Amino acid sequence: MATSSMPQHDRAGQPANLGEAVLGVDTHKDIHVAAVISALGVLLGGQEFAANDAGYRQLLAWARTFGQVVRAGVEGTGSYGAALTRDLQAEGVTVTEVNRPDRQMRRSRGKTDATDAHAAALAVLSGRATATPKAGDGQVEQMRIYKVAKDSAVKSRTQAINQLKTLLVNAEPWLRASLTGLTNITLVARCAELRPEDHSGVTSAAMHTLRLLARRIQHLNEEIRDLEKRITDAVKAVAPDLLDQFGVGSDSAAILLIAAGDNPERLAGEASFAALCGVSPVEASSGKSRRRRLNRGGNRQANAALFRVILTRMRCDERTRDYVTRRTTEGLSKREIMRCLKRYLARTLFRIIRPAIPTQNAPAAA
Repeated sequence: MATSSMPQHDRAGQPANLGEAVLGVDTHKDIHVAAVISALGVLLGGQEFAANDAGYRQLLAWARTFGQVVRAGVEGTGSYGAALTRDLQAEGVTVTEVNRPDRQMRRSRGKTDATDAHAAALAVLSGRATATPKAGDGQVEQMRIYKVAKDSAVKSRTQAINQLKTLLVNAEPWLRASLTGLTNITLVARCAELRPEDHSGVTSAAMHTLRLLARRIQHLNEEIRDLEKRITDAVKAVAPDLLDQFGVGSDSAAILLIAAGDNPERLAGEASFAALCGVSPVEASSGKSRRRRLNRGGNRQANAALFRVILTRMRCDERTRDYVTRRTTEGLSKREIMRCLKRYLARTLFRIIRPAIPTQNAPAAA
């Protein structure tokens, strides 16, 4: 959008003679589409920019030609928009995470990147979008990166073990018999020592493939052990008290810390954390009926981590077992009791997470 003259700027790079402008950005892998609206919601301009450092600088400079840019709505702050979010925040712009427009709006108005960017800006201006983006520049982000690699390695290892056992089904009887009844560890070790060069034909091919899969599994085992140690060390560095809670291991603690992020202060309180983990009950009342239903939203990995901790406590923790017995006599089902326990657990763990992370990320004293 062309302008007849460039506005005068103050020392902070903001226009000195224009009012507030709100920025909205629809992010993609290679380009970001930006739109700027006035404080009254009038569309002032829209443009595409490259998704790189130079493009981010150009985007903000262009947006500031329309007014004082102090607020921005960005889609995908945890993926394609993560780098842009960090750049905008470094420039003093308050970034709000914006969800994609709902399907009803898309059906009525159509869908383009420009309309999505415009909708993001309107969501910030109207107050519909209020979520603070998760920070991605601290120890919790490092933990998340290790966790992604570990989950991938575990999945690959499971796939390789299944493939190895499937090949054994069709192997020569003498080979199958020599590898039957072994534990996974022993089976992998034996297969890694096979000598296909001593045989020929299909038998050689089968033994060669079994050896390759076994050595792949051994390599993945080493990767997983290394990543598990790194994740455990990271949890101990950020919130060691989490590991003192009954049933909370390093993997579950890491998942909950990742859900909270490097800036858990963005969450209003423990109720917000419970909603984030999908353990806050949802009102489902109508007329004379007053009831609450299961929350099917939130971070499902965090929800599953809480579920695993509760299962462990129901089996091994005396206090939890007493609670289950008491609530059962009151008429609650096992699923309802577990929902209550997950909600209580989310409250307890957030009270550990909330004060721990800012302390770890605070700058060192001179």
